Amino acid sequence: MASAGAAPSGAPSGKRPASGGREGDQMVITPLGAGSEVGRSCVHMTFKGRTVLFDCGIHPAYSGMAALPYFDEIDPSTIDVLLVTHFHLDHAASLPYFLEKTTFKGRVFMTHATKAIYRLLLSDYVKVSKVSVDDMLYDENDIIRSMEKIEVIDFHQTVEVNGIRFWCYTAGHVLGAAMFMVDIAGVRILYTGDYSREEDRHLRAAETPQFSPDICIIESTYGIQQHQPRVVRERRFTEVIHSTVSQGGRVLIPAFALGRAQELLLILDEYWSNHPELHKIPIYYASPLAKKCMAVYQTYINSMNERIRTQFAQSNPFHFKHIESLSSIENFHDVGPSVVMASPGGLQSGLSRQLFDRWCQDKKNACVIPGYVVEGTPAKAIISEPREVTLANGLTAPLNMQVHYISFSAHADFPQTSTFLDELRPPNIILVHGEANEMSRLKQKLITQFDGTNTKIVSPKNCQSVEMYFSSEKMAKTIGRLAEKVPEVTEPVSGLLVKKGFTYQIMAPEDLRVYTQLSTANITQRVAVPYSGAFEVIRYRLKQIYESVESPAEESDVPTLVVHERVTVRLDSESYVTLQWPSDPISDMVSDSVVAMILNIDREGPKVVPVEESVKTEEETERVALKVVYSLMVSLFGDVKVAEEGKFVISVDGNVAHLDGRSGDVECENANLKERIKTAFRRIEGAVRPIPLSAS
Repeated sequence: MASAGAAPSGAPSGKRPASGGREGDQMVITPLGAGSEVGRSCVHMTFKGRTVLFDCGIHPAYSGMAALPYFDEIDPSTIDVLLVTHFHLDHAASLPYFLEKTTFKGRVFMTHATKAIYRLLLSDYVKVSKVSVDDMLYDENDIIRSMEKIEVIDFHQTVEVNGIRFWCYTAGHVLGAAMFMVDIAGVRILYTGDYSREEDRHLRAAETPQFSPDICIIESTYGIQQHQPRVVRERRFTEVIHSTVSQGGRVLIPAFALGRAQELLLILDEYWSNHPELHKIPIYYASPLAKKCMAVYQTYINSMNERIRTQFAQSNPFHFKHIESLSSIENFHDVGPSVVMASPGGLQSGLSRQLFDRWCQDKKNACVIPGYVVEGTPAKAIISEPREVTLANGLTAPLNMQVHYISFSAHADFPQTSTFLDELRPPNIILVHGEANEMSRLKQKLITQFDGTNTKIVSPKNCQSVEMYFSSEKMAKTIGRLAEKVPEVTEPVSGLLVKKGFTYQIMAPEDLRVYTQLSTANITQRVAVPYSGAFEVIRYRLKQIYESVESPAEESDVPTLVVHERVTVRLDSESYVTLQWPSDPISDMVSDSVVAMILNIDREGPKVVPVEESVKTEEETERVALKVVYSLMVSLFGDVKVAEEGKFVISVDGNVAHLDGRSGDVECENANLKERIKTAFRRIEGAVRPIPLSAS
């Protein structure tokens, strides 16, 4: 993987970049998709031995394996948590492949609404994708199996997995969209996914977290562009449609089945209600998912803004008066002016592509592109209004229909991004999900905005890693009864140190079950040791080793001793003794030594075998003894020379001594050296010339 090291220049409060960077303090963030591109959002992050994957999308402009993020750059089995921000294909559509066809075995989280719509949207994606069987990434069965592995999370609910704490905020954008805040060892990372800080007709605006993250991974879709005010966009949208149908034309609105489609349907239904002259002109919501989508939106009405919830109390705003659903082109009677909203939004395939091919040559018709379109899609190509287009059958045709780009895309523009980052003030900003040129312009604008604040801003490409180093002091908090009294500066605090994830707490043993799912227990160990001798021998040996060897306070029916008030020794049988003690490090050590002592009592001592007097002559014995004395003296003093008649000359640090190897007499001017040699000889003499057995 390519690597672009970026140690943060401005460290967050309480944390600082580690000098040199220890491996355990290194954070590596790598876009596997959406790096200098829009599509296949997927960001891989590792820190402190934990791994998180944000989003798991496909690239709408590609098909088959080419549409996937760069999964071959990672080991899926090492990922602890996968967090999906919302249901759009470029953020969630490779999830069934990743869950079912890789070695991933971690946990997956998304919001309730995202999970419900994910199932519908991906089933539709599989049906409308015009690819060969070999290029199919997964099938309907893979989607169903993936649903079983997905866990749901509520907004603001904190979940912890293997020391990784995370929670999510409302992101706007689409129903159920979330921004995830991840906390690993006190370092916080905010991943925005797609977000919008503008409240529209049915969605809330994105929330602003109440505290600053250390790193913000943020979308840069619109770069430094600024959206028109919503009322201006709505007016342009309705005017283009009204004008086209009034002249007998047809209007195609390519949009994804869920997301912006619901916003546009609310606008159209309200506009038609206010213009009776349009009531005879039909509006079609052309998607196989139309009815199911509306059911999901009605289910999660409480996740929407106050305007929709208030309206829902009187009547269901998603029961449209002037809009009909259209499941397929075969059911469409194309006999006059009409408005059709059809998926997908990029015109790659499906109903929207079929209608575009049918209507594109008539100048009375119009195509209104209502949101961001990805590079490489037909929708992106027609925005520049080329003279000819390539139809789905491979033929070319003139593009005579009008093309209008009126963005209702619920992505943050530059003013929203700038204000959001200014409120959060993260010391490190990583830009993703943006075309290279737009992202570059945004990066330069943000560098200017945060000039002088030590804010680090990077925009990595796919598979280009951003490396940062964080180190934080380990801190343990006292809780429970230990926290009731503030200790003096030098006063020690005694308790149990409990580690959970990356947090440390000190508590009294009595509080363990109150503040954790743990509890305390006393373990008593008991062991039987083979022994058939007299118990008084054990008592004698124990008193030679330990200061405290007493009889128990209470009378016992068998001989019993207590060693150091910890280990009880009982003669429970003629063939063994029993040791019993409470398990703790000191008692375990005492019991081990007692067991060793008892096992060694019965061992037979070394036998003394007398040497026959006739084996060696006295002269030979003396010669061997002098050799032993010489060898041992060399080992003790180093410079030892043999003189005449069994005498030795010993030199130490310039001092010379003369030793008689038979009598042990020493002549030396240095009194200390003389005494050392005498002592050494006396000990050697006792070893090499023991008392003869016959003398005893």
